[in-house]
This record gives sequence, C-alpha cells and structure tokens, in this order.
Amino acid sequence: MGLYQKVFKNYWNPFVAISIAGLVSALYFGITGTVWAVTGEFTRLGGHILGWFGIDVSQWSYFQLVGLEGNPVTRTDGWIVIGMLFGAMITILLSNSFKIRVPKQKRRLIQGFIGGIIAGFGARLALGCNLAAFFTGVPQFSFHSWIFMAATAIGTFFGVKVVQTKWWRGKPNLQKGSLNSVVTQNAPESKIQPVLGLVLASVYSGIVLYFFTIGKPLLATACIAGALFGILIERGQICFTSAFRDLWISGRAMMSKAIAVGMAISVVITFIYIQNGSLALIKVAGPSTVIGGLLFGFGIVLAGGCETGMMYRAMEGQLLFWVVGAGNIVGATFLAYGWDHLGIYHGLAENWPKVNLIEVWGPTGALIGTLAMLAVWFYLSNWWEKRFRYGKGITPQKGERLAQITKEA
Repeated sequence: MGLYQKVFKNYWNPFVAISIAGLVSALYFGITGTVWAVTGEFTRLGGHILGWFGIDVSQWSYFQLVGLEGNPVTRTDGWIVIGMLFGAMITILLSNSFKIRVPKQKRRLIQGFIGGIIAGFGARLALGCNLAAFFTGVPQFSFHSWIFMAATAIGTFFGVKVVQTKWWRGKPNLQKGSLNSVVTQNAPESKIQPVLGLVLASVYSGIVLYFFTIGKPLLATACIAGALFGILIERGQICFTSAFRDLWISGRAMMSKAIAVGMAISVVITFIYIQNGSLALIKVAGPSTVIGGLLFGFGIVLAGGCETGMMYRAMEGQLLFWVVGAGNIVGATFLAYGWDHLGIYHGLAENWPKVNLIEVWGPTGALIGTLAMLAVWFYLSNWWEKRFRYGKGITPQKGERLAQITKEA
C-alpha cells in the first residue's frame, strides 16, 4: 500500500512529472517526426463537425495547412488527444478521485466557454498552444515559441486583472445555516473506481497491441505517448495557466521552474535527433504569433485552465472544463474559417519568416543559446518568487480568492 499511496494517492513533484514529459516528448519526436500537440486536432474535429452538417471545409486553406484526412482514430495526433484523456482517466480512477463537479456559480460555465473560445482562437492563430508553440516548440529551436511564450505571459497578466474584478467574480455563493452545517466529513472511498481503472487500462493496452498487430506502429506509439502524457499531466497536476497565473497572483514559481527544466531536457535530446537527420518543425514568427499568444494567455486565465489542465480536470469530472473544451473547438474552428475568409493569413502571417535558431546561430550556438535562455527563465522565476515572498506582492487573500474561482468545483 505504501507504493500505491505514493503513485496513485499522492500527486507527483512537478519537477519529476514535467521532466519525464520532456523526455517522452523528445523521444516521441525522434520516433514519429511529429510533436506533442492537441489544438491542431481540436481544429480538425471542428472541421469534421461542420462536415456532419453538410459544410465542405476541404478547400479552406487552414485545413489544407494542418490536414484533414482521416479521423481522430486514424491519425497520430488524434491518438495523442485520446491517449491523454485515457491516461488521465486511468490514474484518476486508480486514485479514487473521480467526482462530478458543477461550478457553484453557473456564470462560470459561460465564462469558461468564452475563455475557451479566446484561447482556442489564439492558439491556432499562433499555430500551436502551450505545447506545439511552447513546450515542444522551444526544443524544435523555432524562434516563434519564444515570442509566443512572452506574449502568453503578458496575456495571462491581463487575464488576472480581469478575473480579480468584482463584476467577473459575481456575488459570493453564501450558504444558510451555521458554520458547522457546511462542514462535511470525508466521504468513504469508492471500491469500484480502482477496478474500473484497471479495466480501462487493460482495454487501452489491448488497443495498443492491436495497432502493433495490424502493422501500424506509429498509431501504437501515439497511443502509448498520449497515455503517458495523460498520466504525467494528471499526477503532476501540470497546468501552464497556473505556471503563469501563480507568478502574478502569489509569486509561486514552482510550475514555471519545472517547465523550464522539462524543456531543457527535451532540448538536448531533440537536438541530438535533429543533428542525426530529423526535420525540425519551424513555425512562422510574425504578428500572428504575438497576437495569438496574447489571446491564448488571456483566454486560459478566463477559462481557468490551458489545454493540458483542461483535459485532466475534465476527466476528474469537472463539468466546467468540458465547456472550456467545447469553447476551444469553437475558437479554433472560427480561426480556421477566418484564416482565408477574413484575411487573417494575409494580414498577420503571410510573408513572415520561419526562424530556425539552428540555421541562424549554428548548431552549437542554438543549443547553448536555448539552454542559456531557459536558465535565465529559471533564474527570473526564482527571483520573482523571492520578490513576492520578501518584497512587495499581492495580498494572500486575493491569491486565495482567485484560486477558489479558477478551481471551483
């Protein structure tokens, strides 16, 4: 029971979880030639949904850019998303922590949906979310990832300013009765959840074996990687929203520093693969990246979670994050429409370069320079944390209140 308690009952140290995620994402790139990403698949799903209603999106230039062939169960990106949901759900059940949770303030559902739309639109405008344009983009030595990271940080700052206002928070949900009447005892643990977790793990293992058996190793690899990512984000409670938001609210920088370490590990391994022939995935660095990052950072704070945080929280039974996910799909699909129909590509992305730091700085310079920038990020995060702890900062009451709002059950 001691090992079970440590693995499934206690959350993992974020440094450990994100470091393993960085390792797995680099290995996944080396094996498949693609990266850990989710919002591209959300966009394709939006295209499929429009197709169900008779809308032909095959000629939309954005879908020609990201590809719309097949369906989620025939694409590696699809199984990354499916696997993340399965992996998170398995560990949630094994930890006996699944519970349907509805926000006490129903306005949170509308706010989450709006935040999801803004974040989804921003992510696809920048051609990636906190994963492809950030966590897995930096190890690709794509300069656009650094622009996106800075813009996201600024966007989350303004998002925090909004969610701290009284009109956003609404009236507190007060309960009648004495204080003692609202104190609840810990509910007895369910005996069925761990059993369901084992069954789900067995079924998923069967799917992986099936893909290997029929000669589709890339889909099997995506299944394995997706499940591992799901396990890691849930056990480590990895959320890029909290990494930025906590800096502005309480100065807490553990998640921010852990992400820097995880990316450093991924950078080194990805660099080895690229030097041995793997093709780096470089994205456009232009106004679309800046505006997309600002909108993404702003939206994830309004929503209460980024793509990673949203997915495992949805599997925990938090209804809010299913609504956020729907908003993400709507926002990403609207961006796909606006890419050519509203002139977004011509106005914000056309003729802007794809900057590969390996080509600009040389292999050694790119590796050392990227690691140095991550070290600076780690140092600044640590300095910011000490500044809040020993210098000027926002009062704990505000931080506690925001935590309650964004993690409302």
